[in-house]
Amino acid sequence: MTSLPISLAVPADLPRLFNVWHLSVRATHDFLADSDIAFLMPFVRDELARVTAEGLLHVLRADDGVACAFLCVEHAKIEMLFVHPDRRGSGAGRTLLRHAIDTLGATAVDVNEHNTQAHGFYRHLGFILENRSERDPFGQPFPILHLKLAENG
Repeated sequence: MTSLPISLAVPADLPRLFNVWHLSVRATHDFLADSDIAFLMPFVRDELARVTAEGLLHVLRADDGVACAFLCVEHAKIEMLFVHPDRRGSGAGRTLLRHAIDTLGATAVDVNEHNTQAHGFYRHLGFILENRSERDPFGQPFPILHLKLAENG
């Protein structure tokens, strides 16, 4: 497991964090068309800026201090957890998820049903299905799985 430091994001991190999001989505969300990703881009930029300004964005940094993964938890729900593709399998996601649960009190997460890698990741680390929505928050036909931390998670 990685032992890289977790710190709060600062505005100067935003271009790199957006890049981490974009590359991560390209690597894991093969069910999204280029137009779907383009549609999401302005929302993601705005949301990254908002949660950074509110002190809610936690960043895992490589040895050189550059952000390689990030996490946002609001109201006990993981709203974002993205890992740069070069860091997948390094323990970065697990480190951030443990931080979300142990430090930030996270007990829930939503995941695209078609993102089987993410669904498997959360299942493996103690989350179970609570509910399912047919459409994503933008009303698009991308079903969302609503997961909760199991009692023994």
